[in-house]
Amino acid sequence: MAPKKGILERLDAGEVVIGDGGFVIALEKRGYVKAGPWTPEAAAEYPEAVRQLHREFLRAGSNVMQTFTFYASDDKLENRGNTQRFTGEQINEAACDLARGVADEGDALVAGGVSQTPSYLSCKSEEDVKAIFKKQIDVFVRKNVDFLIAEYFEHVEEAEWAVQVLKTSGKPVAATLCIGPEGDLNGVSPQECAVKLVKAGANIVGINCHFDPETCVKTVKLMKEGVEKAGLKAHYMSQPLGFHTPDCNRQGFIDLPEFPFALEPRILTRWDMQKYAREAYNAGIRYIGGCCGFEPYHIRAVSEELEAERGFLPAGSEKHGKWGTGLELHTKPWVRARARREYWEKLLPASGRPFCPSMSKPDNWGVTKGHADLIQQKEATSKDQLKVLFDKATQNA
Repeated sequence: MAPKKGILERLDAGEVVIGDGGFVIALEKRGYVKAGPWTPEAAAEYPEAVRQLHREFLRAGSNVMQTFTFYASDDKLENRGNTQRFTGEQINEAACDLARGVADEGDALVAGGVSQTPSYLSCKSEEDVKAIFKKQIDVFVRKNVDFLIAEYFEHVEEAEWAVQVLKTSGKPVAATLCIGPEGDLNGVSPQECAVKLVKAGANIVGINCHFDPETCVKTVKLMKEGVEKAGLKAHYMSQPLGFHTPDCNRQGFIDLPEFPFALEPRILTRWDMQKYAREAYNAGIRYIGGCCGFEPYHIRAVSEELEAERGFLPAGSEKHGKWGTGLELHTKPWVRARARREYWEKLLPASGRPFCPSMSKPDNWGVTKGHADLIQQKEATSKDQLKVLFDKATQNA
């Protein structure tokens, strides 16, 4: 078997690389991740659950198996009284083995990922924060992942630090911020953020999480604009939410009152995903995937929309008629009448909830790194601390 082409080799050739979806929310719904800490102990604790989700994304058309290492730094694993049953090293090692095992079942690459840290929010030094990233990438290098991703950063400064550490591995580096068109939480514009990341050494830059596909594609366009104006070069990626978020402010979906347990009415349909894939491709984005809310059928929709560009359909399309053509086999004639693209493209889905509002009023606490409310702690959140937060939330309502 010929060796697989690397991530940069694929992107340099103009190929479309399809990422995977959101593991923490998918596995929380399946009963393997705890909402709140959102930490990935399941990689070591319930490996079969993680392996199965990897396989479903592979079958849906994913070219990248991203290690389930979101928030797998020791400072996050022990934050606010979270019971640390496994070390970050144990989780990262298990996640690498799972991702590699499934990637080798197809033409997929393994990406080791790091994300923002409680230490940065608590104003720890650059040296302290970089040491956390170094500890994580030591595992990725030892496990020989194909490339690295610094994802889910609200502050470009911390993302720069992560990229600088990841570059020492000698492997290709991607960097994605969880920001919208307004920029990071310190007000640094998407254009400037992208330039900073490329100068730090990122080969691929883009957006993940916090916002819906439309917002993320718009933000990546701004990043691309900034990089080109600065005379730099990079590849671009987008891994948005699988939820509609037109009412979000700068903080994204975590400010929505529905987060995280009542987001289901906002889920994008597979047809919404086909629209996203086309818009991302037309914007010059060639690494197209998803984050929280993305299930395998969403990635399959992305793969099907880009069939012509990729030259093939994923294995999962064996059980899915494009644009609903499988409904031609339905027993009811009115359902057979829906077996056409025109029907699904024009449909405006109902929520099924009488008097349900079309938009939400996001929380707007207006705090970021350096604010006393964001200083993290190893001890569990106390009842007195919670009462202060409950009272503040009531006042803001």
